[in-house]
Amino acid sequence: MQYGICPLSIVPIRTNPDDCAEMSSQLLYGEHFKVLEARKKWSRIRTAYDNFEGWIPNNQLKLIAEDVYKHIEALEPQKICADVVSHICTRDGMLQPIIMGSMVNSPELLEHTFEGHISTDKNPKDRLIDTAIMYLKAPYLAGGKTPFGIDCSGFTQMVYKINGYALARTAEEQSKQGEALSFIEESEPGDLAFFDDNEGIIDHVGIILKDNYIIHVNGHVRIDRIDHTGIFNSEEKLYTHQLRVIKKVI
Repeated sequence: MQYGICPLSIVPIRTNPDDCAEMSSQLLYGEHFKVLEARKKWSRIRTAYDNFEGWIPNNQLKLIAEDVYKHIEALEPQKICADVVSHICTRDGMLQPIIMGSMVNSPELLEHTFEGHISTDKNPKDRLIDTAIMYLKAPYLAGGKTPFGIDCSGFTQMVYKINGYALARTAEEQSKQGEALSFIEESEPGDLAFFDDNEGIIDHVGIILKDNYIIHVNGHVRIDRIDHTGIFNSEEKLYTHQLRVIKKVI
């Protein structure tokens, strides 16, 4: 078994070993992983944070020893970049941008230094909303996890991650976490609302706000109304998503 760490700001994770394949997720700086299969130009990996599997180019990863991987795994608390955009300094004095949600547990493993703002502990539930607002207007990007392109489950995962709570990568997987609520009136800001398609497959998630509002990704990160039916877009005067369940994870 080989192990690796992401040395770049963002690395796309693809469904197949091809630059034209769909991007299913992203690695952010400092995220570590296991290499499940190595080919000449591509490696199939499993991320340590959420066990997500996919392909990344070999020229965008840095291999690390098993003991280094285990050292990163054992670090407590986790250190996460809390700035929308920050920088690390490389050993040759160059500044490299990194994005909110990047892991800065041990930049010295990459011979880097970091002096930006970090989040370490589990924050109070109301801090989730402060973090979520920082993503407003971020454009939708399938597989994205950053303020410059993000999908619905990437958005909820990153908001929770920055505040010290772990969510799975996809909306369907996230819907299996936490405690289901019977009525929307039982929810509080920071809870997760899940939505399904006409076949009953959960394909969307957002974060409940106060006063029957929700922040989610639909074209971009936005705030809409929510009721027992689903999400109502006041601009388009229609329901865009059908409510399936509300879960309390924290």
